[in-house]
Amino acid sequence: MLFRQFVDDDLGCGSYLVGDPAVGEAVVVDPAFAIEPYLEAAEREGVRIVRVLETHTHADHLSGHGRFALEHGLPVAIHPLARPEYPFEPLEDGQVVRVGAVEIRVLHTPGHRPEHCAFLVGGELVLTGDSLFVGEAARPDLAVEARAGAADLFRSLRRLAALPAATAVYPGHVSGSLCGARMREDRSTSIGRERHTNHALRSGESAFVEESASIALPRPPTTERLVALNRGPWVGAPPPLTELEQRDGASLPPTVLDVRPAAAFAGGHRPGAISVALDGGSFATRAAFVLDPGEPFAIQARSREEALEAQRLLNAVGIFEAAGYVLAGGGATTPTLGVPALARLLEREDVQLVDVREGAESAELPLPGAAAIPYRLLRSVPRGRLDPSRPVYAICASGARATLAASLLARQGFEARAVVGGGVDELLRATARASA
Repeated sequence: MLFRQFVDDDLGCGSYLVGDPAVGEAVVVDPAFAIEPYLEAAEREGVRIVRVLETHTHADHLSGHGRFALEHGLPVAIHPLARPEYPFEPLEDGQVVRVGAVEIRVLHTPGHRPEHCAFLVGGELVLTGDSLFVGEAARPDLAVEARAGAADLFRSLRRLAALPAATAVYPGHVSGSLCGARMREDRSTSIGRERHTNHALRSGESAFVEESASIALPRPPTTERLVALNRGPWVGAPPPLTELEQRDGASLPPTVLDVRPAAAFAGGHRPGAISVALDGGSFATRAAFVLDPGEPFAIQARSREEALEAQRLLNAVGIFEAAGYVLAGGGATTPTLGVPALARLLEREDVQLVDVREGAESAELPLPGAAAIPYRLLRSVPRGRLDPSRPVYAICASGARATLAASLLARQGFEARAVVGGGVDELLRATARASA
C-alpha cells in the first residue's frame, strides 16, 4: 500500500495520498488548494490519482478538490449531508471505496460537522479528519450549536476508540491549528495511545460536552467564506501575481500587506503598511484576521518568490484579493526594543503597555498593568482602551505579533513600538529579578 502524509505547517492541516502501486492508482484525502505536491508525489510513486475523498466541508482551508476536478477531471466523494453545490459521489456509513487491493471503509463520525466521515484504510490506519486529534478532539462549534455538536462528537469519538488499539491514527489537523487547543506535537498516534492519554476519550459525556462547548479558541476569521467556497461551485487556480507599477502611490491599493521579516519591516516600510511576516508562524490565519473581507491589497515582499509564497498561503484560506506585489520599501519605521530595555524603562516610567496575545494566553499568564487586547482586534482600537497621546508598547509571547500589532496601531496614528526578541514570560521574570 502507498501511504503519504502531507502537512501544511502554516495552517496545521493534514492531507493524505493512499494508493495501490500494483495497479497504479491512488486517491487523495482532504487536499490543500495547492495540489502540485500530490501530483508530484504520485508521479514519483508511479500512480495516477483517480478520486478525491473529503472527510467534510472544510472551514479552515480551501480544498483542492475543485482544481482536481477542473484541471484533471477527477470525481469528488463526500457525505450527502454536506449538501455540496458541485457534482459529487455520495459516501455512506460502512461503504467501502476500493483502490486496487486497498479497502477504504467510510465511518460516519458527525460532531465537527454533520457530514463528517473518517476513513479506515486497510484495517491498519484511520484518517480521522476533524474528529480525533493527537491528544485532543475537534471543536464542535463551527457548523452547528456547540452542545449538540459536542454530543455527536462524543459518540463519534467512542466509535473510533472501539477500533483495535494498534490502529494508527492520522488526523486532519496537527499542532498549530485553531481546531484544537491541546494537540501534541506528534503528527500521528494510535488508538491505544489515545485511549490512555487523550482527555477527550477519558471524559464522561456530560464533562466532555461542557468542556467542548466552552472552547476558548478564537473562531477562524474565514470560516463562512471557506465553507461557501468549499461547498461549491469549483474554485480554480488564480494567475500568479505580477509586480505593480511603483512610479507613484496612486497605482497601489490603499492597503499594503508587508510579508517581510519583522526586522526588515521595522527598519523601513510604506506608511500604513500592515506587518504579517511570512516567517512569524500562522501567516495565513493572522493575515485573515487583520484584512477586511474582500479588501484589495498589495503584497510587499523582498522578492518575487517571497510574494508568490505569500499568495499561495493566502489562497489556502480563500483570500484572492491581492492585486500584485511591490519590492521597493518605504521610509516609515517602527521603533523596537528588547525585553531587558523594556524592564529598565518600566522601573522609571509609567509605560502604556498592550498585551496582544489571545485572551486564553493572557488569562493563563497575566501581565499586570497592561491593556489586554488581542492583535486581531487592533485594526480598530476599542474606544477608550488606549491613550493616543502617549506611546504604546506592544508585547506578545515572542515578538512576531507585537510587530503586527504595532503596525495596526501606527495606521491609526498611535506612536507604536514593538517589543521583540522575547515576550511576557521573559518580562515577568526580568521585573521579578529587579524587585527581588
